Amino acid sequence: MRILNLTIALLATVTLAGCASGLGGGDYQRAEARRVISVRMGVVESVRPVKLEGTKSPVGSLGGAAIGGIAGSTVGQGKGAAIAAVIGAVAGGLAGAAAEEGVTRKQGVEVTLKMDNGELLAVTQEDGGENFQPGERVRLLQDGGTTRVTR
Repeated sequence: MRILNLTIALLATVTLAGCASGLGGGDYQRAEARRVISVRMGVVESVRPVKLEGTKSPVGSLGGAAIGGIAGSTVGQGKGAAIAAVIGAVAGGLAGAAAEEGVTRKQGVEVTLKMDNGELLAVTQEDGGENFQPGERVRLLQDGGTTRVTR
């Protein structure tokens, strides 16, 4: 029962970590408010679906290692339990990292634009359901290192 509770806690933590920030055209960080953003106009040339890799923080691996270590320590006695705890911690860490990355993976889009000055640009962002279409006129918003495609 204790292992089940720990597993549920790990999954909740990983899920919350994945919800922390979005990468879509309409997602802004607090620090981006009240800043001047450069706006350029262009036309969508093409759109293709892509996958944005998930979060790779220590949360998944540490949580998995803790659960694996506890689970492994229940196997055997003495040195056997200690060895099983170490093996469980390593396996749990790897499984936790993989689970975190998989749970937080997002669907994205790569939008290729032909800007009004003739320049071709490609912007990859989280798919926010905008459903951009080739030939559609859009805005390219740029602020330092952040670039977004919006209507």
